[in-house]
Amino acid sequence: MPIVRTITVAALLASVVAARAQDDLDRALVPKSAEQKVTGAIKSPDLSVVHLWAPWCSNCQTELKNGGWLKMVKDNPQVKFYFVSVWNDGGDGKSMLSKFQIADQPNVTILADPGPRRGDNKIKQFAGLPLSWIPTTWVYKSGDLRYALNYGEVRFDVLQQFLEDSKSEWSHKGEPKLPE
Repeated sequence: MPIVRTITVAALLASVVAARAQDDLDRALVPKSAEQKVTGAIKSPDLSVVHLWAPWCSNCQTELKNGGWLKMVKDNPQVKFYFVSVWNDGGDGKSMLSKFQIADQPNVTILADPGPRRGDNKIKQFAGLPLSWIPTTWVYKSGDLRYALNYGEVRFDVLQQFLEDSKSEWSHKGEPKLPE
């Protein structure tokens, strides 16, 4: 009887190990979604800017035409920029970003959400935050959302200030406390 029990336990352990190995293989072979890539990347200690946009959006086009994004990307080579095309039926908008010399910048990653532009299946949140308008721009450091511009065109002087402010540790150590 102990031999049967030993063989049964060994077979059970072997199947569990094989199942885990298959899960790991499946995770390695299945491409990560844009959202998974972004949520992984924003955990970096570096500053990250996530820009949700679409090439058909007139506000997004205006931001590109005025050269603000190209200047922002070039002036901040230490910052990682993630241009995530949303509500664009899976298109990444790379051709438009190339037209404005953004696509080939070394600190730019171009991603696309596969979802539709309209209807009930259109995404309503991304990376755990609500998404109701594009363009939307978020600034992260070490996984923490530092600033969120959730409605309309970004003012690049304001975004630059947000990047500068986000470099700090936001510590008030040594400052006197207010009386309660």
